[in-house]
Amino acid sequence: MDIQHLVDRLEQALNESTRVPLSAYLLVNEEKVYSLLDQMRVAVPEEIKRANRIEAEKDRILAQAKEEGERIRELARQEAAELVKRDAIVNAAQNRAENIVERARRDSEALRQDADVYIMDVLNRLEEDLMRTLKVVQNGMHKVQSDQQAALQAAAEAAADAGR
Repeated sequence: MDIQHLVDRLEQALNESTRVPLSAYLLVNEEKVYSLLDQMRVAVPEEIKRANRIEAEKDRILAQAKEEGERIRELARQEAAELVKRDAIVNAAQNRAENIVERARRDSEALRQDADVYIMDVLNRLEEDLMRTLKVVQNGMHKVQSDQQAALQAAAEAAADAGR
C-alpha cells in the first residue's frame, strides 16, 4: 500500500477523533491507529525498495544518456573531420579547375594567334595569286585591245589602199 495513502488515513483518523475539552489531547481509536502504524511499517520498506529501484533506474538512464551523448559527440567529431577533409578536397579541386581553365585560356589564346598568323599567310598568298591572275587578265585585255587596234588599223589601211 502507498505510504502517502496510509499517512492520509492516519490524519483522517486523528481528525475524526474526539477532543478532550480544554486540552490539546484527543481520544483516538487505538486499534485503528495501531493498525495504520503496522501498515506503515510494512509499507515503508516497500517504499524504500521502490525508491531504490527508481534511483537505480535513474542511474541506468543517466549512464545510458551519457553513453549516447559520447556516441553523438564522437559522430559529430567524425563528421566535422570529414567536412574538413571534404573542404580540403573541394579547395584542391577548385585550385586544379582554376589552373586547368587558366591553361585552357592561354592555349586558346596561343591557338587564336597561330590561326591569325596562318590566316594572314593564306590571305597574303591568295592576294599574290590574285595579283598575278589580275596581271594576266590585264595583259590579256591589253593584247586583245592592241590586236583589235592593229586589226582596225590594218583594215583602215587596206580600205585606204583600195580606194586609191
